[in-house]
Amino acid sequence: MNYVRLGHSGLKVSRICLGCMTYGDPAWRPWVLEEDQARPFIQQALEAGVNFFDTANIYSAGESERIIGRALRDFARRDDMVIATKAFFPMDESPNGRGLSRKHLIHSVEASLQRLGTDYIDLFVLHRFDPETPIEETAETLDALVRAGKIRYLGASSMHAWRFMKMLDFQRHNRLATFISMQSQYNLVTREDEEELIPLCQEEGIGLTPWSPLARGLLAGAGQSGTLRARTDEQAPQWYGGRSEVDQSIAAVAKVAAARGVSPAQIALAWLLARKGVASSLVGMSRPHHLQDAVEALSLRLSDGEMTSLEAPMQQRLPIRRW
Repeated sequence: MNYVRLGHSGLKVSRICLGCMTYGDPAWRPWVLEEDQARPFIQQALEAGVNFFDTANIYSAGESERIIGRALRDFARRDDMVIATKAFFPMDESPNGRGLSRKHLIHSVEASLQRLGTDYIDLFVLHRFDPETPIEETAETLDALVRAGKIRYLGASSMHAWRFMKMLDFQRHNRLATFISMQSQYNLVTREDEEELIPLCQEEGIGLTPWSPLARGLLAGAGQSGTLRARTDEQAPQWYGGRSEVDQSIAAVAKVAAARGVSPAQIALAWLLARKGVASSLVGMSRPHHLQDAVEALSLRLSDGEMTSLEAPMQQRLPIRRW
């Protein structure tokens, strides 16, 4: 396993991050694995050298956090792990049970700490931008939580570049704890962030931790495999359906994979990990070969010609935002 500094911080993370949305309660999403099924994947990730684990309070209404917390206590030393969790989306029907207000952020952190069974969160990520809360309130609350020792580092996810820059500027101007990472959807068929957000992160020293590196599994051939997630995923058709360039990208990945004698997932991950600024990629693991694909992608070097052929279908795609 390879380890890199996350953004401009001194925090070192594995280049593969175990995305834990997959673990929790199937009542939340039918493809989610329950605890007894999830624990072997968490243990195998640890044995492979993964030290970076990403979850969120919204995943299975907090059950994902509970599973990760129990597994890491059983299988690892807390100080060796980097645990990331998030807040923004509604956790209940109350008017203050969502967003990035001081009230909700403090409550969210306290609740996540309890579910994770830990005294601190290594990386606390704003799951989305909250247009209803002043950035001053959000930034000052985050700084207070860092100073209280409940959060070590701050991250953000999926927001417009200009909003992210406004928050960064306020943090720096007021000598508050600043963001070190940006978690946004980035893969061979979702490249709109290359226009503004990714260059901003590169310029400002923000580490990229992309989610959905395989485009909901499409780049790994999930559309043809008929998996439960592929059959029940409502977002994939909305984001990728009816787009010829997506089909062309899937075919390009499959062609390079066949020529290399490796899986399409390895090719798609190798492309992403080679992109400038990408520190660590979130990878969900629900089948034995998922870990192997991720680890082997770390040492896979694509040629300039292969990179060009993989990128060609999306080169003329006009930016379409999906927050």
